[in-house]
Amino acid sequence: MTQHSRDTPQFYLTAPSPCPYLPGRHERKVFTHLVGDKAGDLNDLLTHGGFRRSQSIAYRPACDNCRACVSVRVIANEFRPSRNFRKVLARNSDIVGELRAAAPTSEQYSVFRAYLDERHRHGGMADMTVLDYAMMVEDTHVQTRLIEYRTRGPDSGITGRGERLIAVALTDILSDGLSMVYSFFEPTEHDRSLGTYMILDHISRARRMGLPYVYLGYWIEGSKKMDYKGRFLPQQRLAPSGWLRIDAGGGAAEPQD
Repeated sequence: MTQHSRDTPQFYLTAPSPCPYLPGRHERKVFTHLVGDKAGDLNDLLTHGGFRRSQSIAYRPACDNCRACVSVRVIANEFRPSRNFRKVLARNSDIVGELRAAAPTSEQYSVFRAYLDERHRHGGMADMTVLDYAMMVEDTHVQTRLIEYRTRGPDSGITGRGERLIAVALTDILSDGLSMVYSFFEPTEHDRSLGTYMILDHISRARRMGLPYVYLGYWIEGSKKMDYKGRFLPQQRLAPSGWLRIDAGGGAAEPQD
């Protein structure tokens, strides 16, 4: 019987289940556990290969006869906001974003619960309790942070902290970028486009941190839930031949390192 090292990842394949993004299709995932001292290095390596993290699990779609899920990462230093993106930034100029340790709070869960009830009441996360939320935030063996977005108060310039919490992003800090694991926001703030704003903020943060990429997860052409990620250009999309650069107009360039 072969004895595997604790640091050697073992990969597993899930059973087929209905695809949450494309009607009439089924999904399967390959996954492994992110544990131990080398979890951060493994998470880096797997993210570069198209995996995503959920708690202490790294997973990637492995569907039969379907390759619709495409990993995307924005090229932070070359990104220039379009006119529409600049409008989103202007609408949210009263927001303060604070990078914090990955520690859950009841205030965060209140926004999270409102977000699920409004946007994903029939989704797989709809029944998540406050303990489930705490596990989502805390169950990590990699460098993870929370970014809290608050409206700017009269003392914000002094304390660096805003007032009312309206959005949160759970983000991994990788060797070459920021990976947006999960984000949510106050659903009553319809006009702010907070999902878009958080991506724009992450691009700015990555640039300031000297990190070349912002990993957005999977772009799925034709999926209303995922197609928006294709708007943040230039970006790279993972193909069998490697990361392909996509510029305005959708043209693909040669594989990138």
